[in-house]
Amino acid sequence: MDPVRVRLPEADASGTGTVRGWLLARFPASAAELADLFATGGIVDDGGRPLPPGAPFVPGAAVWYHRALPEEPELPGDLPVLHEDEWLLAVDKPHGLPTTPRGGFVAQSALVKLRRARGEDRLSPLHRLDRGTAGVLLLSRDPATRGRFQTLFQDRAVAKEYEALAPHDPDLVLPRVVASRIVKDRTCLQAREVPGPVNARTAVERAGAPFADDDGCWVRYRLRPETGRTHQIRVHLASLGVPVRHDPLYPRVLPAGAAGPPLQLLARRVSFVHPVTGVPLSLASGRRLACGDGR
Repeated sequence: MDPVRVRLPEADASGTGTVRGWLLARFPASAAELADLFATGGIVDDGGRPLPPGAPFVPGAAVWYHRALPEEPELPGDLPVLHEDEWLLAVDKPHGLPTTPRGGFVAQSALVKLRRARGEDRLSPLHRLDRGTAGVLLLSRDPATRGRFQTLFQDRAVAKEYEALAPHDPDLVLPRVVASRIVKDRTCLQAREVPGPVNARTAVERAGAPFADDDGCWVRYRLRPETGRTHQIRVHLASLGVPVRHDPLYPRVLPAGAAGPPLQLLARRVSFVHPVTGVPLSLASGRRLACGDGR
C-alpha cells in the first residue's frame, strides 16, 4: 500500500507548534495510531527522515506515513498471469476482488496482493474492473512508460470485449449499439442515465443459445464498450431490460451485506498495440461464466 502524504497548511490550528500536535488535532480518531508511528519513527519528512514527536510545525511541509491495515476478510486471490514484460503485467482477476484499495478492503485488493506477492511496489493499474467483475486486468510495471499505456485508453485504442449472462428476451432486437449519457457521483451507489450529450456507447449482441434453469431463461451476451464510464455495461444492459445476472445494484440496490452468487460479468479480452514494442497483443481471460451452453 502506498504511504499517506499529508501537506501541512499555512497555519497551525492546533496551537501546539508541532507536527504531532497538528496531526492529532486534524485526525483525532487516529490518535493511538499516530502516537505509535511517532514512537517507532514511522512518520517521515519529504527526505525520508523520521520526525520526532517534538518536530516543529513547518507551513506547507509534507509528512508521510503508512496507515495500519484493519482486519479484513480473506477474498479470492488467484491472479493468473496472462502476459508479462518489462513494462506491463496482465492478470486474470477473479470475481469478488477489488482492483484497488477501497471501502473496507486494502490488503484484500488485486493491487496490494500483487505488490506483496511479486515484491513490486511500482505496480499501478491502468484501468479498473469492478469488484464483482472478473477477467483481464492490466497493470503498469514501469512509471516511466505508464503514460503511454494510459494514452491508449484515452485515445480509445484499446479494444475491450466482455461477456455477460443476463435474461433472454426474444423480442429484444440485437445486435445494436446502446448510446446514452451516464453520470455517477459519490452520493449514490448506482450510476444513472440522464439527458444530454452521449458519453457512453456499448455494442451488444447475443453470443450463445438460450438456456433455462430454476431461476429463469438466460443467454450469454457479447459486449464491446467503446467508452469506459463507471458501471457502463451494467447500466446499459439494465436499460434494455436484461440486467446482468446476480447484479446487486441494477436494476435495484440489494440490502448492504447481502451475499450472493458472483456477478455474471467477465472482461473476456483486451486487444491493443503495445506502445513500447509495437507488437499487437490480444489477451484473453481463462475464466468462464455459468452459461449452460457447453462453455
